Amino acid sequence: MARAQKRFVCQNCGSVSPKWAGQCTDCGDWNSMVEDAAVTVTPFRAKHDLQGGGRPIDLVGLNVETTLPERMPSGIAELDRALGGGFVAGSATLIGGDPGIGKSTLLLQAAARIAEQGKAVAYISGEEASDQVRLRAQRLGLGNAPVQLGAATSVRDILTTLGAGAPPALAIIDSIQTMHSDLIEGAPGTVSQVRAASQELIRFAKERGTAIVLVGHVTKDGTIAGPRVLEHMVDTVLSFEGERSHQYRILRAVKNRFGGTDEIGVFAMEASGLSEVGNPSSLFLTARDETVTGTTVFPALEGTRPVLVEVQALTVRLASGATPRRAVVGWDSGRLAMILAVLEARCGLSLSSAEVYLNIAGGYRLSDPAADLAVAAAIISAWTERPMPIDTIVFGELALSGEVRPVAHGGLRLREAAKLGFDRALIPSGGAADAGAISTQNFRTLGQFVDHMLARG
Repeated sequence: MARAQKRFVCQNCGSVSPKWAGQCTDCGDWNSMVEDAAVTVTPFRAKHDLQGGGRPIDLVGLNVETTLPERMPSGIAELDRALGGGFVAGSATLIGGDPGIGKSTLLLQAAARIAEQGKAVAYISGEEASDQVRLRAQRLGLGNAPVQLGAATSVRDILTTLGAGAPPALAIIDSIQTMHSDLIEGAPGTVSQVRAASQELIRFAKERGTAIVLVGHVTKDGTIAGPRVLEHMVDTVLSFEGERSHQYRILRAVKNRFGGTDEIGVFAMEASGLSEVGNPSSLFLTARDETVTGTTVFPALEGTRPVLVEVQALTVRLASGATPRRAVVGWDSGRLAMILAVLEARCGLSLSSAEVYLNIAGGYRLSDPAADLAVAAAIISAWTERPMPIDTIVFGELALSGEVRPVAHGGLRLREAAKLGFDRALIPSGGAADAGAISTQNFRTLGQFVDHMLARG
């Protein structure tokens, strides 16, 4: 409702004034100005003054009892893990990944399993015809799943179809960059079109209680194409990662309003589609029948799931005057330079004239700072040609002072390693009080760790 404004009307001549005056300026009569009923604000005036004219909203306290949102399990445990338990009714989920990584395959498998539970599922493809999606479903053994397929790019047509009867429990839009809204000028895929199409689809999800899944393209640097505001508009952002030359795929939760972030689901690409990997460590550990110099095992932590990965290092001594090379695959090159500097400055290892190559086996990408000590152990093993025992894991964060700092969830890492047959762990002092069945050896500084590896003292 528009804000009312005061006005004063002369009871003698009817002259109107915005202010009260003792004498009317038109007829000259005294004490005839009386406040009259207010007039409404014009749309132009209301547009330039937002302090009134709106509809009051209800403000509630934080202590109001609220029920948890209802979850709709997808039937795929690894997908439900990344989502925090399943799809939420009325939520919007954005999933991005490189072309050919398996986004459409995963969503088609999830749609088929949810439809087999008796729920209505709509799969709208903007890139492929319905026959192409149907052929893929038959190849995956999902040809009899009661999923409703459609091929369209008009948001108006899609919303009209979905809203004609009872709204579906799940609607998949593949992909959002192909959608077009006739309310906005521009070709599909432009910033304005992606934003407008997403806004209309998300509004439908909130009003009708349908869980919407939007598939997003990615740019060359791996970020989701389109406006950055798209990631703010949705409730959950999933990133489907992996190298096409490797078998494994990782579904990572980047944002989740209904659950924790940094959870991952691990899949393996097979002829029959994506299969779940219950033990991800088996993908990233090579056969360890004999000891090899320059390799260590590190228990990485992805959300609440420990994943054991193999860190591989190779050092090559160069002639004096040659420029050494540093090559890193799966880790931060800046952090490698820091560890090499700490090894040289605090431990006396002369690595400035050696080439250093570091690789995380299996194409895995590490971002956990607890891998510092494992990387240092691999480099020391490669440089001194002293192999690490095959039943040993290493983790800990390094400071520039050479201190080995404790890391989070040390007990969880140790229990996972013990479950997979590892017997020893080299960890920071005070790293884990609940080591369980695995024996631990604690180190306060990197110098003590180097002395242990070189059997000095």
